[in-house]
Order: sequence, then structure tokens, then C-alpha cells
Amino acid sequence: MTPARYLAGRVLRAVFVVWAAFTLAFAALRLLPGDPVALMLSGRGGFDTLSPRDIARAKAELGLDRPLPVQYGHALLDALHGDLGASLQTGQPVTRMIADALPSTLALGGTALALALTAGSALAVSAHLAVSPAVRQLLRSLPAFAVSLPSFAVGLLLIQLLSVRWHLFPSLGGTGVAGLVLPACTLAIPGAALVAQVLGKSLHTVLREPYADTVRATGAGRARLLLGHGLRNAAIPAVTVVGLLVGYLIGGAVVVETVFSRPGMGRITQAAVATQDLPVVQGVVVLASFVFAVVNLGVDLLYPVLDPRIRATGRLVTS
Repeated sequence: MTPARYLAGRVLRAVFVVWAAFTLAFAALRLLPGDPVALMLSGRGGFDTLSPRDIARAKAELGLDRPLPVQYGHALLDALHGDLGASLQTGQPVTRMIADALPSTLALGGTALALALTAGSALAVSAHLAVSPAVRQLLRSLPAFAVSLPSFAVGLLLIQLLSVRWHLFPSLGGTGVAGLVLPACTLAIPGAALVAQVLGKSLHTVLREPYADTVRATGAGRARLLLGHGLRNAAIPAVTVVGLLVGYLIGGAVVVETVFSRPGMGRITQAAVATQDLPVVQGVVVLASFVFAVVNLGVDLLYPVLDPRIRATGRLVTS
């Protein structure tokens, strides 16, 4: 398979993911019970002042009185031109709301991803380099425990220990580096456990392959074998986890930003869902699917670099 064909296939798959997310979100939001226009008008004037004529007029102005296929076509065409509509509650353009909230969430997600990859890789490597069997078993059992911890529980525990008891970091609404530590660690701990699990199992497999015996026969020690040969050969499953981590971080940001009262995409999403602000929810779904697709596209393009056999076949080679 040529590099151009490999790239084209991955790009088309990424485009399909974004389109499918947009379409499913459009359909699901229109099937929700309740009337978003009535909620919008009630927030401005109260239920007692509403009349069917007011609601019908507002729907006509927003284009929500048209058939669903027509609404979908207009929404898709506008999205292709970068217009995600305006919030039903605030009237602000959705793109502007996302642009204002995105830097905070990107800082949180990027920091959490870096921490998860670093800590998870270090834990997996340490578990294989440990000389003591008891220490080795302890390090290998930690990921199974940490990956089962829910984000809100981790966040509350960190707030209790590092903010309330030891006063090291702000607990709620902190800004700057200090305000980023606790939310990022909350997201990173389960993610690091997942990386450690996958990389640890992959290292265990590759270090039993025949080439590892050959390297050992040359007199190479455990550290040289692991870091010089085994780590790169075990990297593909761990790289695949990056795509899963991004999806986890996107969903986890909603919970973490709520727990820590931190501004960002999570707070916008929570408010939009509570008020059935369809354009905002649609915009958040499109953004999340776009980020997820781009990251997974990057992961797909990294596979041939890690394993030259993929350049020829265009498929992962597992043995």
C-alpha cells in the first residue's frame, strides 16, 4: 500500500467520524422531550407570559419550524462554513463561546495527557526493572486499582488532602499553574493506570520473543534490553491507547471542571444540556469528535514509523 493511499484512507475515516457524530447529535437532540424554545423564552420572561403564538414566532425566527431534513441540511452546510449557529439562551455565536472556553480545557487536557503518558510509562517500566518480586507485584497491581477509580472520587480525595488539609493548591476555581495541578492529576490518574496496564502487558509479551533471548546472549542487562529494544517494540499498543485517552479526557473534563468549578468546555456543556441549548450541544459534540478524529489520525500516521511492516501492508502486524 502506497503512503498516499494509506493517508487518504485514514483522512476519509476521520471525516466520516466527524460527520457521523454531527448527524447522530442532530438526530438525538431533536428527539429529546421538552421544547428548547419554550425553555429559552421562559428564561427571559417566565412561563406565565408565554403564549403559543410567542413560541411559534420564535421557532420561525430560529428556523425550527421547518422539516427536520431541511434543518439538517442548513445546519450541515453552515457547519462546513464554520458557522455552528447561536446559543438559544445567550444569543452568542457558538464558535465564539467555544473559542473562549477552549484554551482552559486544552490546558487541562494537554497537561493531564502528558502526566498520564509519563506516569503510566514510568510505572510499566519500573515494574519490569524492579529486582524484588514483592515490589514488582505491587507495581503491577497498582494500575488495576487506579483505573477503577471514578474521576469525581479522585478529585474530592485530592481536594481533601492537598487543599483542605495541607493547603498546597487551591481547591476551587483556581487559575494559573497552581489551579491546574489538582484537576490535571484527577484526570491523569486513571489515564496513567490504563497506559501502565497496556504497556506493561505489551512489554511482558515482547520480552519473551526470540530476539530478546538473542540480545540477552550478547550480555545486555535487563535495563538495556528493556529500554533499548523492548520499549519501542511494545509501543504500538500504548500509542493506540492515546486515542482512547483523548476520548476519556474529553468526557472527564465535564466532571472535573464541575468538581473544581473551573471554567471551560465542561461548564458550557453542562449548562447547555440542562437548558437544551441545541446549537451549543451540537457544537461541543462536533468539536469533541473533531479532536478525537485528529488525534486518532495522528496515531494512525505514527504506526508506520514505529513498525515498518505497516508501510507495506497498511495493517497492524501483531506477530
